[in-house]
Parts: sequence; C-alpha cells; structure tokens
Amino acid sequence: MLNQKKADRLHIMLALCMVVFVVLLGRMAYMQLWRGDYYSKQSDGNRLRQSRIIAPRGIIYDMHGQELVNNLPGYAAVLQKQSEYKPETLQRISDLLGIPVEKIKERIKESANFYEPILLKSNLSPEMVTKIEEQRRYMPEVMLAVQPIRNYPYHELAVHALGYVGEVSSYEIEKGLFKNVVQGSIVGKSGLEQSYDKILRGQDGAFMEEVDVGGNVVKHYDSVQPVPGKNIKLTLDLRLQKSLEEFTDKHLAFLRSSGLAPRARAAAVVAIDPRNGAVRAMVSRPGYDPNLFVHGISSKDWNRINNDENYPMNNKVISGEYPPGSTFKIVTGSAAFELNKVGLDEPIFDGGFHPLVPTMGNAGGEVLGWLTFIKALAMSDNVYFYELGYRVGIDNIAKYARIYGFGEPTGIDLEGESKGLVASKQVKREIWNEDWRLGDTFNAAIGQGFNLTTPIQLAVMLGIVANGGTKYQPYLVDSITDSQGNTVETPKRSEGKHIDVSQKTIDYIRMGMSATTQEGGTASYFSGLPRDIAGKTGTAENSHGRDHGLFVAYGPVEDPELVVVCIVEQGGFGSTAAGPIVYKAFEEFFKERGWMPEEKPQPAQAEQAPAQSQQ
Repeated sequence: MLNQKKADRLHIMLALCMVVFVVLLGRMAYMQLWRGDYYSKQSDGNRLRQSRIIAPRGIIYDMHGQELVNNLPGYAAVLQKQSEYKPETLQRISDLLGIPVEKIKERIKESANFYEPILLKSNLSPEMVTKIEEQRRYMPEVMLAVQPIRNYPYHELAVHALGYVGEVSSYEIEKGLFKNVVQGSIVGKSGLEQSYDKILRGQDGAFMEEVDVGGNVVKHYDSVQPVPGKNIKLTLDLRLQKSLEEFTDKHLAFLRSSGLAPRARAAAVVAIDPRNGAVRAMVSRPGYDPNLFVHGISSKDWNRINNDENYPMNNKVISGEYPPGSTFKIVTGSAAFELNKVGLDEPIFDGGFHPLVPTMGNAGGEVLGWLTFIKALAMSDNVYFYELGYRVGIDNIAKYARIYGFGEPTGIDLEGESKGLVASKQVKREIWNEDWRLGDTFNAAIGQGFNLTTPIQLAVMLGIVANGGTKYQPYLVDSITDSQGNTVETPKRSEGKHIDVSQKTIDYIRMGMSATTQEGGTASYFSGLPRDIAGKTGTAENSHGRDHGLFVAYGPVEDPELVVVCIVEQGGFGSTAAGPIVYKAFEEFFKERGWMPEEKPQPAQAEQAPAQSQQ
C-alpha cells in the first residue's frame, strides 16, 4: 500500500513536469516562429539611455527691461558613455566634427568618473546636424542634444560686468567650485554670469528612451522637464552704457592719433547713482567678445586676447589699482577740516615749492601765491595740500582715507575686486623696510606714493561727497525675476551708513569741486552743460610710461543723481584724457531727461589742458 502511494506521487510529478515542459516548449515555439522577427529586432542592440535636457539660463536685462544677454536654440553633439570605443569610430567622429582624435580621447579620459554623456561640440550648424543624422548608423554612440546657446547680442557691450559662460571643467567640479553640476554643464566663468551662476543656471531635466543598435529611437518614456534659470534685472542703463563705450573708443583713438597720448589704449569708466550705489554704466577697455567663449574659444582668439599687454580680460573698474592723484585731495582736505588744522578762508602761500622740502613743488614749477581751500582745490595746487598733509600727519591721512572706503573692497556684486592700498608707515616698512619721511607724507597728501585705489573706490568716495556723507555699497543687480517679470528676490546688500565726517566739511569739499568746473578751474569746459557739475582732475604717476589721467565728477550740483569716474591709462593730464569722457556721460544723462538737445558738439575733446590742470 505504501509503495502504491509513492508510485502515484511519482506519476503526478512526472505529469506536472511534462506539462511545464510542454508550456515552455510552446512558448519557445511562439517566440521563435510567430514573434521571432520582432524579438530579433528588439535584442539586436536595443538599450535604454537617459539624456539630459539642459535648462536655459536666465535672461539678463538692463534697468529698462532691455535684453543684454539671452539664449538661442541650438544642437550639440554628445558621446554616450561606453567602456571602450572602436578606433574607427573615434576617427569617424573626428573627421565629421573636425576634432582631433587625441582631443576626443582627452575628453573621454576627463569624464572617466562621471556618468553623463560627453559633450563634443556645441552650437552645431544645420549642415553639421544633417551630416550626423546621415551617419548615425555608423556611430550610434554619438547623439544630438538640444541645447540652449548663450548669446550676447551686443558682443563687447558691458562684457566686464556681464561676464561670459563656458563648459565646466573636471577641475572645477573636483574642487567644488560649482555646486550640483555635472560634466558638460554650462556655467558662469566671470562677471555677473559667475556671481549669479546658481540663480541663472536653473535645473536640468532628463528623458529616457529606448534605441536600437543604430541609435534610432524605438520608444520614448516619461521625461522630467528642465526648470529655466531665474532672470536678473540690472541697474545698468543700456543707452548710457552704449554711448560711453562708443565714445571711450573714439576718444582713445583721438588721443593716440593726435599725439596727446600715443599709447592710450586702456581705460576704466564707472557711473553710479550716489543716492543708493546703483551702477548705471561700467566700461573697461580694451574689451572682448564673450560669444567667443560660449562654444570653446579657439587657440587663435585666446592667444590674441591673452597676449594683449593691456589685459582685455581684466575689469579695470574693480581690479585696476592706480594712484588716485589729486582726486585724493578730497581726503586730505577732509582730514584738515575735521581736525581743525585749517580754516576755509585761511590763506596759505604757494611759492612754487614747500619750504620744508624744497624739491617738492607744483608740476611745471608754477607759483600760485596766496590760496584758500576752494581755489586751491579748483586749481589742484600741490603746495597747498603739502602743507595740509604736514599739519595733519600721515596717520590722520590714512585714517580718513579708510573712512572714505579706501583700502578695502567696496562689496560690489562681482568677483575679483581689489582692495587697493592706503599709504602708511607700516606699508612702507613692509614694502621697503625703510623709515617714513616727510616727503612720503607730502606724496600721500596729493594721492601719490604708496596710495593705490580702484575706480569703483573713487566712485564710492565721490558718492559720499555728492549725497552729503552717506557711504553706499555699489551694486549691479537690482532684482531677481521670474519668466513673467515678477520680482522673486532682491539681493541682500548693506544699508547706507553715514561716515564720520561733518556736514560742514562735506559742504566745503563740494564748494571746491564746484569751482573746478567753473571759470578758472581745471575743467572749466563743463560750464557748457545745462546743469552745474562738480568735478576734480587728477594725474596718477606711472613708472611704466606716461602718467594716467583721471577725472571724477557728480551732478547736477543742486541735486546729484550721477557720479562718474574715469581713468585713462597713459593718457597724461586728466582734463584732456579723462574729462571729455566724463563730459559725454553727463551729456547723455541730461539728454535722457530732456535737459539738452539730442545733438550737441563735444567741446572738450580737442581742448588742451590749462597749465594748472597737470595734477
């Protein structure tokens, strides 16, 4: 009986095995005979691939909503990650895209630690897209990716403020210089593109698709749409910016061709609103076209830019360090008034040199006789300010220089700002290991010697004078907006702070600067404008050639709305080198307000500097 039960179980198990075998055999027959062609195609190299959808960067607008930077639609050629690539495939890709095989191998090697497709070439022409499609079956590893292309429609316009973008490098990723980026990402490399990269970049999307061995799409799967970057609205005025750049280039050419300044090729100009620190224009010359960097700059273009002795890549407004020259007399005068070392109407005699250091006097040996503060500042007299420097001493000069913001970054929303240098006993000891001398104090009092400043620092100083004593942090980004133009964020910046200088002293400085642009001053041609302007000329010593020319001004005097600072490297006298550019800034500013005709001859460009304007 027991044996019979065992036999029955065995028969049942055999029967079940037969059933399973028949089912499997039938399924195999179905797959091989009836569905063989379908599954043959499916198995012939089919695979899933995930591709990234690059988010378009945010648009950059000027203060009036005009686009300064935008995006264009485009295609990029990318290489899917493989454990290895056939030499003939790499050669075919090289021939098609015009990229050396070694360069392709280098990109493959750099991407070894990343899973993203390798960007080979962006901004493909329609002809290139067609060729890739035609040869897709020979190189299925190559695919086309839709990619928004960064576009700078005005080319060099405001390039040092706007900056440029480029593909993130493996070094930048490894060092964590950019957060949440993968290989092939486009990131900001300089200017506002860099400072606000995280906001402008947005979030990439992705999609999954099934492809056959030839790279042809068999099936699409769900996708995650990219989130475009936020837009930013700047404080820059496109019209003023454009006008200043065009005129600066024209004026530099005039200085060279006329023989006034044969090597004047570099300049820095900045205009700010003294009421809040908003930057209305920022010009640094020479410049460059940021579009060259978007797709990977060529060796020819890079060598041309990099080997230029005037450093086109440097933003001279924030990183150029120059002796402030006679514009610094504002600081020396402030120290003297605050410490009660001089009276507004107290006369000081200028005999052409200072009696305590007879070797130090006025440029050209001029003798201006008895002077009070307003006339001394208007005529930029050296001997008068040597005496003020002697009375207050170097420690107090340095103290008030720092009160006005010298010796430290202004905090403008750009990377790479220099802090300059305030002349002091310590600085000389650190640089030369020498004791301080009276002649050093005299030099410091007129902005020479160890003093170094940036144009943006001069603009902050002048803004303080213009608005009556409040120091503002300069800034370029007014607000961050969404695609509908709604403000979603306002960048944080420090509030204005009143400096430790009395209103009486500020008023004295303003009176002296106003006299500079009137008859008898070093920039009397400014009296031709429809509103009064207050200004100051300056000459910065340059050990590598002709002196740099400076001019700083604000206006209208009765209610200041604009501060303009200009420095022309190797331009010579500030009145002829930098003054006409500042004049143009106010001319355009007044045109926008309807205070003067649209067309007016420029009287200052060819005007020679009066003898007393050499400081």
